[in-house]
Order: sequence, then structure tokens, then C-alpha cells
Amino acid sequence: MVKIITSGLYTTLQDSGRFGYRNQGIPVSGAMDLRSAFLANKILGNDENEAVIEITMLGPTLYFEEKTIICITGATFKPLLNGIEISMFKSILIEKNSTLKMGTALNGMRGYIAVKGGFDVEKVFVSYSQYKGITTQFQLKKGDRLSLKQPDIDGDKISEINIMTKISSEIYLDVTKGPEFDLLTLHEQQNLLRFKGTIDSQSNRMAYLLGVIPKLNPLEIITSAVQPGTVQVTPNGNCIVLMRDAQTTGGYARVLQLTPESIDRLSQKRPLEKVCFRIIKDRGKTL
Repeated sequence: MVKIITSGLYTTLQDSGRFGYRNQGIPVSGAMDLRSAFLANKILGNDENEAVIEITMLGPTLYFEEKTIICITGATFKPLLNGIEISMFKSILIEKNSTLKMGTALNGMRGYIAVKGGFDVEKVFVSYSQYKGITTQFQLKKGDRLSLKQPDIDGDKISEINIMTKISSEIYLDVTKGPEFDLLTLHEQQNLLRFKGTIDSQSNRMAYLLGVIPKLNPLEIITSAVQPGTVQVTPNGNCIVLMRDAQTTGGYARVLQLTPESIDRLSQKRPLEKVCFRIIKDRGKTL
């Protein structure tokens, strides 16, 4: 078992997401930075879809009641195991009755903790991802205990894999044209692609708010399907990028669609950071 001593700012269990239920109004959810979440499981030799703990800015303090192996990826933290700093992006042996303190992210926004074999936790609609109204809890809180699928790791070898990744400082987000992009005038399209958005402090797992795009006032549309990465613009020019916990339909113009890699990149951006859109016509080529 792993006990939550302190929960941090906003700590949840996530996997790759909940697919096949959007027709019932159920969001996809899943790790905001899927690449980092998958990497944590990969380094441990887990299935990439095992549940991981997602940390937002301020991490939790965890007490391990049994021996296990962990890996931490994503945003840059200085995790302390029993008061001693440990490395990220590699397998770390955790002895029974050990305390892991994550602290505050030094760079980036979200970190991920995976355990060898995965967490033995609630699965709803074929996913471990926590979401309010779907799972029993929508976030981890002080006093929670998480069971392990593989509580006995004696004899397991510590993986030597070390795949260090850095949080990108790139401000450009690769996108494709959305369904309503061609309904914009040429001048409006140019304004959209010249826009440098500032991430609002109210941005969250549902959506990132980037501010008002000058001289861009698209009409509302008949409520239509949206998905993570959809860029919407309201009639008064507010730019909204839908994220993993986004609703399944919306009535604002869908002008752009982020690539999966750009959703990961945006999820690691902090409030007040700047981002711009860059249209790609195919992999690696920009317009």
C-alpha cells in the first residue's frame, strides 16, 4: 500500500484515457502529458496504460508501506526519498516504510509517478482516470491508500533504462485546420496565426485559456463534437484550447486542432507563458 500523507495541489490517477463513451457525454480524460506518463511505465517495464499518479505543480508526500520500484517523469522536481534527493527518469528502489516527498516543480507543470506492476485501483469504463461524477473520487486526498498490483518485488531487477527528457521551451504549437477555419476571412486567419496567447491562471485539465484574439469574431455554431486539442474561439474573440477533461460537444467555432504532441507540450506550460499556433499540412511540414 501507498498512503497519501499530503496530497499536493491537484493530484490524480490517470492512464491513456477513457475511449468509446463520448457519445454518452463522458470525457476522454487521461494524463495531460501522455508522453511523460507512458515513459514512466516504459522505464519500469509496465504496460503503458497502467495507472500513474499525475502531479500538478506542487507534489504530494507519499508513504510506502511495502517495498516497490518507482519511476518519476515529466516536469522537473527534486524528489526526496527519506530526505535524500533521488533521480527522475530511472527506476528507483523504494524500501518498506519509506517516505517520498515531491515538493514543487522547478520547470514545467505536471509530473508522473509510476510503480512497478501498476496501481491496483478503481477502473470505470475501461479506464483508471479519475473524473468527477465518473469515478468514486476525482482526485487523491490526504489519508487515501493505493494498493499495488505487484506488492512483492523481491528478485525483480532494477531497470537500467534512463531516458532523460526536458520540458520544451518551444512556444509554437503544431495544429491542423479546424472545421470552421475556412469560414474565417483571410484577415481573421492571419490574426489567428499571428496571435501570441498568454496562458491564464484559471487554465486547468478541462481547458487552457489564452486570452482575446484581436479582430477575430467568429459566429457561434450549432453544437458539434469537440475533442482534446480543439481550439475554440468565442464570438468576442476569446481563445480556448480544450484539454483532456474537456466536454464532448461545444457551440464555439472550432478553428484549429492541436496535434497529440502539442497537447502534451501545452500541458507543461505555466500561467503567463506564451504560445503561438503553427499550421502543419503533414508530419514535420509547416505552412
